[in-house]
Amino acid sequence: MFEGIGRRYPRGVAALFPTMENRMKRVFPKVAAKLAGCLAMLSTGAAHGENPATANAATPHPLPFTSCMAYHSTEPGKMKFGPSLHGVSGRPAASLPGYSYSEALKQSGITWNAETLDKWLTSPKKTAPGTKMPFPGIPDRDKRRQVIEFLLTLK
Repeated sequence: MFEGIGRRYPRGVAALFPTMENRMKRVFPKVAAKLAGCLAMLSTGAAHGENPATANAATPHPLPFTSCMAYHSTEPGKMKFGPSLHGVSGRPAASLPGYSYSEALKQSGITWNAETLDKWLTSPKKTAPGTKMPFPGIPDRDKRRQVIEFLLTLK
């Protein structure tokens, strides 16, 4: 008899119900390999037709900024889900033409600099209540500092 999850099966049926451990041994390496490949493509820009060898060389970014790249571009005028972050330093919030900002951000009176970026990246919803940015913030001070230093270089 084969012991399955809370049941006993005849020996011939055991082959139809492999244990979870055996299933994980077969499936997990394949899934992990595919996921690693996808992450590598996204982090290098290869998913967008860029040459992986040179994609990050033009604008090296800190690791904590990787999650921002899914929503924001660092190229001038290129919008994604969020506005381009190119030239963000010194720019008034909600002022980039071509992007539909929330009223909360338009009314905030924020001009982006190291201090306001730090406050924003700590908690966008507390900095501008009513903002449409679905980002909870970066609680780690060092990671936030890395992102801010990078953003201030995008000129």
